[in-house]
Amino acid sequence: MRIFNKRRYFVILCSVLIIGFLLSLIASISLGSVNLNFGEVWKIIVNKLLYKEVFKCTWRKSTENIVLNLRLPRTLLAMIGGAGLSLCGIMMQALTKNSLADPYILGISSGASTGAVIAIVFGSFRVFGVDSVSIAAFMGALLTSLIVFVLARQNGTFSSTRLVLTGVSIAALFSSITSFIIFTAQDYSKVREAIFWTTGSLGGAKWDKLILPFLVLIICYLFIVVFSRGLNSLLLGDSSAITLGVDIKFLKNTIMCLASVFTGILVSITGIIGFVGLIVPHIARNLVGSDHKKVSTISILVGSILLIWADVLARIMARPEEIPIGVITSFLGAPFFLFLIRRSSYSFGGKNG
Repeated sequence: MRIFNKRRYFVILCSVLIIGFLLSLIASISLGSVNLNFGEVWKIIVNKLLYKEVFKCTWRKSTENIVLNLRLPRTLLAMIGGAGLSLCGIMMQALTKNSLADPYILGISSGASTGAVIAIVFGSFRVFGVDSVSIAAFMGALLTSLIVFVLARQNGTFSSTRLVLTGVSIAALFSSITSFIIFTAQDYSKVREAIFWTTGSLGGAKWDKLILPFLVLIICYLFIVVFSRGLNSLLLGDSSAITLGVDIKFLKNTIMCLASVFTGILVSITGIIGFVGLIVPHIARNLVGSDHKKVSTISILVGSILLIWADVLARIMARPEEIPIGVITSFLGAPFFLFLIRRSSYSFGGKNG
């Protein structure tokens, strides 16, 4: 009976979150510097999905263009970004057995920032055209991940403590490089662009930029679901995991690679968006316990909803200007995380699932 109640609770929770996600999707497309009619937005999306005129076109062509070419890809990027950062947070917390670990713990954000700032301030990577900043950020993210991965290894393996300490050190090094470049730059417009990028934005969302992160999102989710037993065991410690027959070397290396590549891809498109990958896994564990199969599913939905609404606030709070989305997530995430850790009943792993 208790197992049945848990399953029913999980199904109901997923259903509520899916409905919340769909409503958030429509609200995000409707709200912005120019508000659109909710009904028209829904009709435009339905017509596009079914490739026929289910609803008679009574809206302006410009409205359809805003919905399909500007706000819909931006909202889907928020969904992918929120879900992706949440999954990366889950993997990094399992890898390090540290409840404070987030997708950027390996210095990925710092490396990406350095690459992007170099491209913005010095005009490097111009050969890649409009994608020069994204490519430079991705290369910087992978470089820092590789450096951390090499330096943290000892005798063919690495400890969680060594990994975290190495990541923090490399992050500090690349952050100082980024700060130096920005501080010595002469062009104020480029400095402002660099600072805006380092605090996150979904303004560069385009349909062709959604395919790769969406595919990697699916791969990461399937990995967590398939190897959920091993990830659950990692939280008990390496010795316990080995006793239970878990190949911890394979699991750790795979987590490192997947989390590094996925975070690098997301950061290269959205800039640095803090707190999502840190707080969403904690929220999910409070809701469904510590089983990674359930935690990953809930985190995808919660992370998507969270970043979608953060983007809405970023667009409407100072319209027609736009606030960097990283400012919104930090402003909302910091006090909420403090609330979580102040709860006497909360611990890493949440309630029993």
